[in-house]
Amino acid sequence: MVSTAGDQSVEQPPLALPLLLGLAGLKLLIHLALSNRYGYFRDELYFLDCGRHLDWGYVDHAPFIGLLARLALILGGALPVLRAISAVAGAGTVFLAGALCWRLGGGRFAQGLAALLVLATPVRLAIESIFTMNSWEPPVWLGAAYLVVRLVQTGRGTLWLALGALLGAGLMNKHSTAFFAVALAAGIVLTPLRAALRTRWPWLGVALALALFAPNLIWQAVHGFPTLEDLRNVARTGKNIVYGPLDFTVQQVLMAHPLLSPFWLAGLAWLLAGGRRRYNVLGITFLVFFALMFAFKAKNYYLAPFYPILAAGAGAGVAAALDRWRLTRGRSWPRVAVAGYVAAAGALVAPIVLPLLPPERYLAYEKAIGASRTPTEVKHEGPLPQEWSDQFGWPELVEEVAHIHAALPPEERAKAAIFTGNYGEAGAVNLWGPRYGLPRAISGHQTYFFWGPQGATGEVVIVLQGTRERLEQRCTSVEEAGRHFHPWGMAEENRPIYVCRGLKTPLAELWPQLKHWN
Repeated sequence: MVSTAGDQSVEQPPLALPLLLGLAGLKLLIHLALSNRYGYFRDELYFLDCGRHLDWGYVDHAPFIGLLARLALILGGALPVLRAISAVAGAGTVFLAGALCWRLGGGRFAQGLAALLVLATPVRLAIESIFTMNSWEPPVWLGAAYLVVRLVQTGRGTLWLALGALLGAGLMNKHSTAFFAVALAAGIVLTPLRAALRTRWPWLGVALALALFAPNLIWQAVHGFPTLEDLRNVARTGKNIVYGPLDFTVQQVLMAHPLLSPFWLAGLAWLLAGGRRRYNVLGITFLVFFALMFAFKAKNYYLAPFYPILAAGAGAGVAAALDRWRLTRGRSWPRVAVAGYVAAAGALVAPIVLPLLPPERYLAYEKAIGASRTPTEVKHEGPLPQEWSDQFGWPELVEEVAHIHAALPPEERAKAAIFTGNYGEAGAVNLWGPRYGLPRAISGHQTYFFWGPQGATGEVVIVLQGTRERLEQRCTSVEEAGRHFHPWGMAEENRPIYVCRGLKTPLAELWPQLKHWN
């Protein structure tokens, strides 16, 4: 029995530990088995360099991913090692969704359904296939939801400290946790949990969260709040696709799987009105968070970390509905049918959200099932969706740069620098370049700007992503020394590679003008 804050009691069903561990293990095995398919994703190459430059902050993200990248580098830095870290987070998300459903009163079937829904969700299959901070948001938010449920059930003040610590750690992983925290605060204020605000515990939790987040805040202040500048640049240049209310909602349906939409709606409805409305704080939090993301013109996948919480509500709600309709009295087939439907829906989309197929077959399958792509940025184009095209062409690009570097006269080769237009190119040169004897790449893009020219003089520079017209303004001579092309890579990377000689302005003096934050 678990006593509640309202002096009531609810019977706690047993935790379906073997079932949840089995589904979490399946999630882990799927990603581990596919971790070496295709190649390094653009952001993964950047994060590895962040791991080589550990700091309390970076221009466009919080510091935790750099620490994880350093761990991967210590373990060898190979692609399977890197992606195993996200796979572990994904497995934890599956398990925690079932555990949250258990705390909501769900039995074995409800817990398994919640975990299975997370396992079958397209956006979760896609995100946990690469090394990214986005894979660590759901377990943090699920953990927060779990603690909120325990607060509703027990009213134990010390749980606010655990909640604050978790949210503070989440902010060090990704800044969007701040919006989740704001939405959660609104949910607390709008429900009976607000009574706790008259005690010291919630405020101690807030203080703990801010204390854990303080190192990154201090870094931001010392560096002039580069993340805010970066976000302003994104808005000013129209980099991201901005959807209207209807389209934004449609994108959520596509991202979370059209065939599973009834479950997400059922989960939200149950959190708002089910269980004697005891847990409506979570449903209200989702509605507020949805409104915040739309108001701030966020990318469509920013809502993705919340769907595992809705899955927990769906598990509890669907199981209760089956029992209420007396469909399961002495019969198991309704539950088997529901679970089979969810598993089949996940299997249907697996080939377009997991690196299962070679590119040619991927495109054929995408066309066969009529899948719709959900782009998040305006200019990134490729024959495959961005998350796949961005995994092709990087080793070949570095090899081409190496040929150009090797063809330089010895006296030029000794002082040549490699300047890249974006962090993917810089990360690729820094990952594969040492085998060719290349110098470390420099760039004005994102945090590379803070790492500076690294001793480069600018007398001879191999330039990626430059234009002849712009380079001729800055160099005494410009030579097109090669051209990169990969049929499955991003179109923006299929461009000439130049050798710039005789920089007219000393590189140290020119460097502030090369800052490119977007």
